[in-house]
Amino acid sequence: MTLAAALAASNTERESRRLASAFIGPEVAKVYGWNDGMGLWGYVLMSISMVLVWGAIITGIVLLARSLRAPSPHPAPPPPRVAEDVLAERFARGEIDTAEYQNRLAVLRGHPGT
Repeated sequence: MTLAAALAASNTERESRRLASAFIGPEVAKVYGWNDGMGLWGYVLMSISMVLVWGAIITGIVLLARSLRAPSPHPAPPPPRVAEDVLAERFARGEIDTAEYQNRLAVLRGHPGT
């Protein structure tokens, strides 16, 4: 109900003044109980709690989206090959002889010339 409608509906001058005072200035706060002692710390705690609530909601949405996301279509790359394994494969295929295999294996292990 607006002020004009309330004033039009009132029958007496006294009631119209009462209604007008309810809609003007700090009387509104008193009539409706607004700002009844919350103070600065109330506003600070309210602000912090709202930041925490929105942070929790956003974090929950992000975690839910990540858990529902399909796994990556690209397989993980194979682990890098060790030099000794490559040398053993070449020896097994017959690309190098026993002396060359042992010489290169000694070099890889840090004992050159043995």
